[in-house]
Amino acid sequence: MVHPVPRAPKRNPLLPPTGSSAMPAPQNAPSQLPTVEEVSAGGVVVEVHDGVPRVAIIARVNRGGRLEWCLPKGHPEGQESHAEAAVREIEEETGIGGEILAPLGSIDYWFTVSGHRVHKTVHHFLLRATGGFLTIENDPDHEAVDVAWVPLDELARKLSFPNERRITDLARELLPEHFQPWL
Repeated sequence: MVHPVPRAPKRNPLLPPTGSSAMPAPQNAPSQLPTVEEVSAGGVVVEVHDGVPRVAIIARVNRGGRLEWCLPKGHPEGQESHAEAAVREIEEETGIGGEILAPLGSIDYWFTVSGHRVHKTVHHFLLRATGGFLTIENDPDHEAVDVAWVPLDELARKLSFPNERRITDLARELLPEHFQPWL
């Protein structure tokens, strides 16, 4: 009679082998790919319509070809400050001019594209809409494929990225301070 040879239990490849002192590589371990640093600025531009705050957001096709709804943002040009770049980029991508009311903080993340890793930092601001109308026609990079006013209470369901939803939560906390006469 042939008895099957017992097999070792499957192990999680992310954990070190039993009896080994090896530890898995940390998430921020150096990569074999070259790294590029990118900086952008943008934010949450709010208008109050019939007592309801709403935010202008854009839809774009990401580098992987998927449609995603996000806050408008882009790279500073020349000697622009982050705040100046945010105002310009929001107006270019949404058609809405804005006045900065408060910084909302920065987020950073990593992704890989075209044989290199990108470490991107995005600086966000809360802005009050000062004029204009929704359009993507002024976006020089043609990244925005759609634009919409979304009520602040519906924003979490519309935005594609959790980190941007957290930024809009910060904006919501600051709204009463900056929009009291309009709410």
